[in-house]
Amino acid sequence: MALIAKALAVWLVILVCAVANGALREGALIPHLGRAPGLILSGVLLSALILSLTFLALPWLRAPRPAQLIGLGVFWLALTLVFEFSFGRFQGKSWATILEAYTFKDGNIWPVVLLVTAAAPYVAARFRGWASWP
Repeated sequence: MALIAKALAVWLVILVCAVANGALREGALIPHLGRAPGLILSGVLLSALILSLTFLALPWLRAPRPAQLIGLGVFWLALTLVFEFSFGRFQGKSWATILEAYTFKDGNIWPVVLLVTAAAPYVAARFRGWASWP
């Protein structure tokens, strides 16, 4: 149970970073770089933030087995999808509009960010060089 609470705490930090990244994207990147480059850079920055935060949080999370790390990534992915769909519906967006974010249109790499989110715990553990990894 402690691992789930810690994983939720890390995901909430990631969520705050994602919201800040969105503000940066809409306020500076897209106006200065254009839509496609702004979306791509925003996606790359968010992916790097997710990997960095995960790398830093791993010792605190204490998830030593690959199955636990994969589970953490799936948990974060599920939380992200629930948040995105719920927030979109709360804003009155149609399902078609919400699902458009899950396409590679106009430089959008949100699906890559989701993949990074799911893989981040396992990948960060590999970056740490933890010996127990296959």
